[in-house]
Amino acid sequence: MLLEYKVEGGDFTQAGYASSQIKKTLKQLNVDPAVIKRVVIALYEAEVNIVAHAYRGVIYAQVEGSGIKLRLEDEGPGIPDIERAMTPGFSTASQQVREMGFGAGMGLPNISDNADSFKIESSVGKGTTLYIEIKFR
Repeated sequence: MLLEYKVEGGDFTQAGYASSQIKKTLKQLNVDPAVIKRVVIALYEAEVNIVAHAYRGVIYAQVEGSGIKLRLEDEGPGIPDIERAMTPGFSTASQQVREMGFGAGMGLPNISDNADSFKIESSVGKGTTLYIEIKFR
């Protein structure tokens, strides 16, 4: 099953829509609630990163018998220093984003902590792609 969701940068009213829809789908498939929680945390963090940092993006979710593979592609400024971006507390979020309660610098570390496999590809001035895999075990 392949699911696809478009995400618009700056649209915080829709932030979390894809993660809530995928949560519903996984519940219908009787996936273990502990696994669903990991998927929702990782996906929500990644989805909010698109909203907070990019112009737009697309979330692809491939649900298979063994787990879920997520690919999030965005058009945005890219990440110049991925290692630094993975540091808990490091953030490039604007003051406006921080005032809304986002941008604490925990997004990428939380994704990594909840994923069985996590990879970032980024090109400055073009965008970022995240690959996240979570097994159903």
